[in-house]
Amino acid sequence: MGRPKRNVFAAAEETSTPPSALTATQSIARVIKAEGNSLYSCALPDKKTILAELPSRFRNTIWIKNGGYVLIDTKEADVRQNKIGGEILNVVRDEHMWRKEDYWPKEFVKASAYPEDSDEEESTVGKMPPSDSEDE
Repeated sequence: MGRPKRNVFAAAEETSTPPSALTATQSIARVIKAEGNSLYSCALPDKKTILAELPSRFRNTIWIKNGGYVLIDTKEADVRQNKIGGEILNVVRDEHMWRKEDYWPKEFVKASAYPEDSDEEESTVGKMPPSDSEDE
């Protein structure tokens, strides 16, 4: 038996809007890798890597891709007696809205989908292959 749709919609709605402000223990992090059992390796803006746990309300409801962004709370990291360094509070789904907020880290610059023009080699897309008859 699956989860009721109201729980799925509530979790999706919760992640759609960014909070107005962050507390001192909260920060935006980039997901590096899924470690399994709802644990994710995340990179903080200061290049520190921590292990974060996805709460049960998001499990099987919201999927996190590598390179995506999450909101992490590290408040209870000192209390825990394990390797988990924080808890994922929110998943960034609409990155465009989140980037407009004042608290978005400057270290997470938006990567262009198109690479910069390189002077090394000219693109051969849409061109005919070289002919062998030039030597004649």
